[in-house]
Amino acid sequence: MAKQETPVHRARGLEGVVALDSSLSFIDGKKGELIYHGYDIFDLAAHTSFEEVAYLLWNGRLPDRRERDELMQHLQTERELPPMVTDLLRMTPEDANPMAALRTCVSALALFDAEADAHSPEANYRKAIRLTARIPTIIAAFDRLRKGLEPVRPLRRGSTAFDFLYMLGGEEPGSAAERTFDTCLVLHAEHGLNASTFAARVIGATLSDMYSAITGAIGALKGPLHGGANIEVMRMLLEIDRSGRDPVAYVQEKLARKERIMGFGHRVYKTLDPRAAILREMVEELSEERGQRKWYEYSVKIMETMEREKGLYPNVDFFSASVYHMLGLDSDLFTPIFAMSRVTGWTAHLLEQWRANRLIRPRAEYVGPRDLKVKPIDER
Repeated sequence: MAKQETPVHRARGLEGVVALDSSLSFIDGKKGELIYHGYDIFDLAAHTSFEEVAYLLWNGRLPDRRERDELMQHLQTERELPPMVTDLLRMTPEDANPMAALRTCVSALALFDAEADAHSPEANYRKAIRLTARIPTIIAAFDRLRKGLEPVRPLRRGSTAFDFLYMLGGEEPGSAAERTFDTCLVLHAEHGLNASTFAARVIGATLSDMYSAITGAIGALKGPLHGGANIEVMRMLLEIDRSGRDPVAYVQEKLARKERIMGFGHRVYKTLDPRAAILREMVEELSEERGQRKWYEYSVKIMETMEREKGLYPNVDFFSASVYHMLGLDSDLFTPIFAMSRVTGWTAHLLEQWRANRLIRPRAEYVGPRDLKVKPIDER
């Protein structure tokens, strides 16, 4: 008697499928809860820095003052790019997609890292630090070069948020801008087994190197269904502002045409994304501080309309768009900045994957034809 195969559970887009165990983050989509390694995101956003969160994700606990300062020093030391990577940026077309430029440069970094193919836990930890330190430098250098400006070398002091804003604008940022941007980095650092994180873990599970896995993650994030929604949100807000349209009428007309309003709904959250709740307060504070209250008012009207008309709530992309805009960041840098933060989560997942590695190899159900016979080529 032929042995019967065990029935295979199928889920479109792997929705609801548990592929692996992880201690890095927990999401309760019904409650609107996000936890990094046991700590609620509201607590982390209010009381920690991006560097402390990076340490938490990589080590499973928050650092003490000495450990935090030591990590800060390592990150500061590693911010400088290899000269040939800067040369590569100089050769990049001015109209290049920023995510394509970032993807290419991250891949190139492996060529100048003597530990690129070293696979000890210590070497991988050092590479996680290098990637986190150098991605902001790549983004800032790319943006300045495409505008005809020379890259600004990192100060190699201060926080990731501080030095990135300095390299981007050429001036040291104020404390409010630094703290606001730092909080944004905390909020985007980790979010479970999303598409880019899963891509990184699949690549890592083959025992490929960290640079290959992070390059693949950036490629996944480049897709508009994963990263990039906040770019579309900002385009919408700017269109409303330029046209003088009422945001409520604008949204209702788009919905009547069956058009999607970006920044709403989430594959996991069925209520308000907790990161969006934190960012909403930041938008209000920034709008008041900078005399640009219109961005907050537009956002609230759109949010209320979407909840009333569609029962949908904003996700992290909705409010991050106007925060970044008010910080003076170009819209097409929003997704690279997402990567600049999420690299901590990606690398943490790789470190976790390699502690007890198993090749990730799901199955596909074959739905094609059977019993076809090959005809001679002259009869086809």
